[in-house]
Amino acid sequence: MAPSDHDCPLSRKLRTHMPLARADLAILADLHARRRTYPAGADMIFEGQAAHPLYILYEGWASSYKLLADGTRQILDFQIPGDSLGLNSMLFQTADHNIEPITDIVASEIIIGDVAGFYASSPTLATALLWAAARDQAMVVEHLINVGRRDAQRRTAHFLLELGARLILVGRGTRQGYDCPLSQYLLADALGLTAEHTNRVLRQLRQDGLVTFRDGRVVFDDLEGLIKLADFDMGYLDHGVLLR
Repeated sequence: MAPSDHDCPLSRKLRTHMPLARADLAILADLHARRRTYPAGADMIFEGQAAHPLYILYEGWASSYKLLADGTRQILDFQIPGDSLGLNSMLFQTADHNIEPITDIVASEIIIGDVAGFYASSPTLATALLWAAARDQAMVVEHLINVGRRDAQRRTAHFLLELGARLILVGRGTRQGYDCPLSQYLLADALGLTAEHTNRVLRQLRQDGLVTFRDGRVVFDDLEGLIKLADFDMGYLDHGVLLR
């Protein structure tokens, strides 16, 4: 087991929920046995695919999305290091959404037999993974509220804060900000806005001295002010108040 696998993004995230023994960490390291690089822009899982594998993202960013009948796309969420790709539909007969790398990524392929094995051998690890899946579902619910009930400025602020909290958890961000490869078009798709509207909102947030998103970097200029604007309550993320 490589030393880096003891402190991989997935183990960092799961240890927030509960302590993991060395045996649990060894199982996590074994999950990375089939680690490969996947190019940006090529779907790894597509809607309607039967018997697809599960992936654990080690490096890079991906998106989960659905295509509508008219050809438009709705991004459901973005996946960052430590997240699973395809867990929610792994047990379905066919996948219910698409997974596409936004950047070139490094991910570990896991087959359903692997999952059954470690659920049987490590109840602690199984509980931690169930927590991660429940947390992902809680984020989906919050995204529905974001699109349905928050205005564009608060919606954008809330989403950028959520990404920050998630990245801090796996050691990829700080209270000052984080690297972010998302284009304004991708961000707009996730927020249910047009790219032009998203650009105006980001410009206003920058002019208000709250947050700057430029050249692939999100900088929290006034973190407390941004939290107040978005009415951001981290309770649904269930991993401590990392932004406070």
